[in-house]
Amino acid sequence: MTASLKAIDGAADLPAMMTALGAEARAAARVLAIASTAQKNRALAAMERAIRAHAAEILRANAEDVAEAKAGGTTDAFVDRLTLTQARVDAMADGIGIIHDIADPVGAVTERWQRPNGMTIERVRVPLGVIAVIFESRPNVAADAGVLALKSGNAVILRGGSDSFRSCRAIHDALVEGLREAGLPEAAITLVPVRDRAAVGLLLSGLDGNVDVIVPRGGKSLVARVEAEARVPVFAHLEGVNHVYVDRAADLDMAKSIVLNAKMRRPGVCGAAETLLVDRAAESNLAPLVTMLLAAGCEVRGDEAVQRVDPRVKPVVDADWDTEYEAPIISVKLVDGVDDALAHIAQHGSHHTEAIVTADETTAAKFLNEVDAAIVLHNASTQFADGGEFGFGAEIGIATGKFHARGPVGAEQLTSFKYRVHGTGQIRP
Repeated sequence: MTASLKAIDGAADLPAMMTALGAEARAAARVLAIASTAQKNRALAAMERAIRAHAAEILRANAEDVAEAKAGGTTDAFVDRLTLTQARVDAMADGIGIIHDIADPVGAVTERWQRPNGMTIERVRVPLGVIAVIFESRPNVAADAGVLALKSGNAVILRGGSDSFRSCRAIHDALVEGLREAGLPEAAITLVPVRDRAAVGLLLSGLDGNVDVIVPRGGKSLVARVEAEARVPVFAHLEGVNHVYVDRAADLDMAKSIVLNAKMRRPGVCGAAETLLVDRAAESNLAPLVTMLLAAGCEVRGDEAVQRVDPRVKPVVDADWDTEYEAPIISVKLVDGVDDALAHIAQHGSHHTEAIVTADETTAAKFLNEVDAAIVLHNASTQFADGGEFGFGAEIGIATGKFHARGPVGAEQLTSFKYRVHGTGQIRP
C-alpha cells in the first residue's frame, strides 16, 4: 500500500508519510527532468480530456466543500474563491490546453558565446526540481500548479486547504489519469492526502532536502508563516494592495470602465483594486467614479472631500490604506498629480499590481517607470494580473519579490539554468 493510501486510512505516521512523499517526488523529478516534450504534452492532453470528462465529479466534490464552508460561516469572498462552476472547470481545462501549446522551456539555450581560447559557453534552462505549493480555498490552483510544474519538468507536492480538500482530490485524480496515460510517474504530481495542518510544517522543513522551492498561495497569515518558517527558498507575495490612479488627462468613460472592473469583477482575487486615487486637478471625475461604485454595491471609504460626494461614503481610517479587503470595499483619495500618487503607492502598496488611467503618454511613462510593482498597467484593469491573461496558460502565483521570478509565475519561471561549456582540449594556464 502506498504512503497516500495509508494516510487516507489513518494508519500512517504523518512525518514518515511526508518524508516518503518527498522521496517519491524527488525520484519523479529525475524522470521529468529528462522527459521529452512529446511525452509531457501527451500527459497534458490527457489531463485536459480527463478534467472535461470528470467535470461532474469535480463539481459534486466542490459542492460538498462549498456547503461545508457556508455552514462554517465563511465570507462571501471566500466562498467565491472556493466555488467551481462549469465555466470555471472549462477554463481550467482550457488553461491546460494553452500550457500544452506553449514552448517547452526545459533545454532552451538562452545565451551562447565563445571565449578567446575557443571554448563555447551556453546558458540553458533546467527544472528547479521539486516544488511544494501550499494554497488555500482556490481548488483550481491544484490544476494550474500541477500542469505548470509538469511542463517545466518539475515534480510538485500540492497541499491544498482543508476547505477545498474534496475538490482538490477530484482534480488531482484527473491529473494522475493523464500521467498514467503518458507513462510518467504518478508522484510527479502529489497531493498531500490529509487535512492535518502539521503537514504544512513538515513541508516547510524541506522533507529531508527533497523540496527545492515553496510557493504559498493564500491569505496574509499563511504567506507570512511560510516566509518565516521555510527552510527552502520561497516565491511569495503577502497581499495585493493594488491602486488605480486616475490622472487629470484620463478619459472619464474609460476610467469608469476600468475602475469598476478592477474592483468589482471579482473583489476577492489578488489583482482586485483596493484603493482609487484621483488627481485633484480633475476633481470633477471624483463624483462620477464614486457614484458608480456605490451604485454597483461597492462600499466606498474616503476622507472629507470624498464624503462630500455622497452621504453613503464612510470615513476612511489610516489602516484602510494598507488593507487588502478581498471584498466589495474600496478606499478613495484625492492626490496632487502623479508624483503624489507615486508617493502614496510607495508608502502603502504591496509591490503587486498598479494601474494608471491617462491619455498623457509622458505621465504614463513616468508612472510605469517609477512605480515599484511586479505588474504595472496603463489604461487597463488590475484584474489582468493573472498568468492566463499573460499568455502563460495559468500561474502558480504572483511573485512580488525581486529574486528569480517576479509577477505571474508560469512554466518558464519554474526553471533555473546551468552553463554548458564545450571545449576542444583546453586547459587553464
